Amino acid sequence: MLLVSLSTAKAAASFSDLVAASALLAEADSGTLLFNHNMDARRPADALTKIMTLLLVVTACEKGDADPRDLIEMTDTAWLDINANSTTLGISPGESMMLLDLMYCAFMGGANEACNMIAEHIAGSIAVFVENMNTRAVELGCANTNYVNTHGQYHDRQYTTAQDQFLVFREAMNHPLFAEITGEYRYTTGITNMSEPRNLVSPNSLLNTSGKYYFSSCTAGAFSATYEGGYSIVAFAAADELSLISVVLGSDIIILEDESTQMRNLTESRRLLEWGFAEFGWRTVLSTSDFVARASVLNGAGADFVNLRPETEIRLILGNDVPLEQFVRTVTIYSEASDEPLMAPISAGDILGEVTLTYNGIKYGPILLLAKTDVGLNRLVYIKTQIADMLATRTARIIIWILVVLVLLYVSLVIRYNVIRRRRLRRIKEAKRRLIAERQGLDEDEDQYE
Repeated sequence: MLLVSLSTAKAAASFSDLVAASALLAEADSGTLLFNHNMDARRPADALTKIMTLLLVVTACEKGDADPRDLIEMTDTAWLDINANSTTLGISPGESMMLLDLMYCAFMGGANEACNMIAEHIAGSIAVFVENMNTRAVELGCANTNYVNTHGQYHDRQYTTAQDQFLVFREAMNHPLFAEITGEYRYTTGITNMSEPRNLVSPNSLLNTSGKYYFSSCTAGAFSATYEGGYSIVAFAAADELSLISVVLGSDIIILEDESTQMRNLTESRRLLEWGFAEFGWRTVLSTSDFVARASVLNGAGADFVNLRPETEIRLILGNDVPLEQFVRTVTIYSEASDEPLMAPISAGDILGEVTLTYNGIKYGPILLLAKTDVGLNRLVYIKTQIADMLATRTARIIIWILVVLVLLYVSLVIRYNVIRRRRLRRIKEAKRRLIAERQGLDEDEDQYE
């Protein structure tokens, strides 16, 4: 079961020495928040703006509104909002480049003019493209993000937060072309009508296999470094079943004793990612094979209950040391809740209840509970039960009393009839005896007369 919103999986480590104005670590698939440091504090969007720019471009390509092979010519208007201190690759007016090369120039080379070229090609104008950026941010749930330009050159009304950057980058990583571009460390553009190939190197040194910041699990990221916003990075890393996104905003760079530099947005991002992989994992807190409860069954053949199992499982990002026993199960069996007996037959898979899990005040579910096995009908018991139920009704009792009265009346009539009949038979017998006696007397008189 995937969580739609950010929810804390475990009390995170303190990271009291974290060097960043704000930071966040979250699991990408579920959105489970693992660490939060001022994640809703507004910060300059800087070059992280290009995440949204690239997201809109790859989405347009997927919809068929653009093609990575489109040839785009640099216009004079694409340079209008870019100042002298802005990061560029010197793409000249009249120079034509393939859209895919422009995406790499914008994201990997930091070319602000490339962002404007892309915007004009996709939306017709930079202003319309910026409107689309803000609209998409709202759609993704960003509550503290506003874009004024396409590239991230500092503006006091262009800002974002660690949480919003997580939401944008998380969505962007669902698009294969975005993941491919942000996962490259080196890229060479094609020859243009005005330039030789441009050799690009990503500032995200977590991808540099030969560098000191290399992190093998990191497969994509977006880097930013400005005077106003400091050093920032959004990084994606995957290992085993976990996919993590770290956001570090407003970090710094220091000079070490050996006079080498250390970019602490990179070190802090890596530290967060390593901690996340070490401390968290996907864990099954409710399995479809779990025995959750049993429900009583009437008229069952060979069984007076049926075991219940969950219809679906619940898998969560949890700290590896969280005891699963801390999840409190609340079970509702529908027949018990309605006070109506559950009658056989029961088929495996019948919905008979539901279960909800609660942990740290968060509820998961409800999950339907299904009969685990069949329970057949005991027909003899069923017939007896039906008769008993029928006799228990008021109408049946009235009918029975009427039948009893009729039977008694019938018996009394039979008895009366038999009494009358016996009396009649006795009278007939007496009459016969008298008749016989009279005949015998006449015979005796005739003998005497003779």
